[in-house]
Amino acid sequence: MTHQVFLNYSLKVKSEFDTLEHKLAQLVQLSQRLRAENHELRQALADSQSHQRQCSDKIDHAKARLEKLLAQLPEDA
Repeated sequence: MTHQVFLNYSLKVKSEFDTLEHKLAQLVQLSQRLRAENHELRQALADSQSHQRQCSDKIDHAKARLEKLLAQLPEDA
């Protein structure tokens, strides 16, 4: 292998490593962004589920109060 051929080969390999390094950096950045987004989505889901439980509890309480009031109404009304 001549010096020029080796130099061209070496430059090509360096270029490929630089490209790979850049792609790896992009992958790490994407992974970090997706982890943060996943954390935010999990928190939003937990908040929504908590709110849904509170609403469901309020509905159950209102239903029980209505049933109690209906039971107190006279039969012929």
